[in-house]
Amino acid sequence: MTPRSWSRLASVALLALIALCVLWEGWLAPLRPGGSWLTLKILPLLPAVPGVLRGRRYTSQWLSMASLPYFAEGMMRANDPGLIAALARGEIVLAALLFAAAVGHAHSSAPSRKK
Repeated sequence: MTPRSWSRLASVALLALIALCVLWEGWLAPLRPGGSWLTLKILPLLPAVPGVLRGRRYTSQWLSMASLPYFAEGMMRANDPGLIAALARGEIVLAALLFAAAVGHAHSSAPSRKK
């Protein structure tokens, strides 16, 4: 894949992960009825949005590591009852996709790989 394709995939995965987290903790299955402060867990992802949308390599480098806590949270909550398990599995998929796309973009856009 080209660096541009990796960057687009990372952009889609990042925006989908942000949307999932907001919907999950705000309306679909919040920790407390009426919404949860856990919605703020998206804050570490927000600074990455402009850099990922512009295809910046440095953003992909640090975002690959920032995606791992979301994967871990999904793994921890995947066996919870009801809708929470489905949302957690979605978070696992999106975080893993984001990690792979960010690493793929950082790897394929390395200065040593440019022709």
